[in-house]
Amino acid sequence: MKKIGILSDTHGCFDDTLRRFFENVDELWHAGDFGSIETAEAIARFKPLVGVRGNADGGETRIVYPETQVWECEEVRVMMTHIGGYPGRYDSRIYAQLMQAHPKLFIAGHSHILKVQYDKFRGMLYVNPGAAGCYGFHKVRTAVRLIIDGPDMREMEVGEWPR
Repeated sequence: MKKIGILSDTHGCFDDTLRRFFENVDELWHAGDFGSIETAEAIARFKPLVGVRGNADGGETRIVYPETQVWECEEVRVMMTHIGGYPGRYDSRIYAQLMQAHPKLFIAGHSHILKVQYDKFRGMLYVNPGAAGCYGFHKVRTAVRLIIDGPDMREMEVGEWPR
């Protein structure tokens, strides 16, 4: 069993609010737009980190973090990218990889809008954790945590704070 924290679009902000929300997770998964390599490093010092780069990430962040990651957590295949679209409107740049990977959990960021939806057609859970950062057009900061236990995903919680 693993407790997972999912966030995206920090844009340079990883503060005490996020640290408190993610205090009891085992790993953090970041769906891009860290804001800087220093932000990514701060997150990685806090908890083990799996991340992908976002469209606003540059420099060393683009070198260290790939555009897409696919891995197994417990018995759940996970795919994460920054610009992924959403069920019924997946981004054409990621569609072929998504179909090939057959994840049970697909995570994307970019929109700054929290969205959790089960894609019945593909048999997978889609999660966009929204924007956890202090900067951007969003009015509310959001992040997600959940438990992955064998093949099961459960006890999803959303954190929501004013920007």
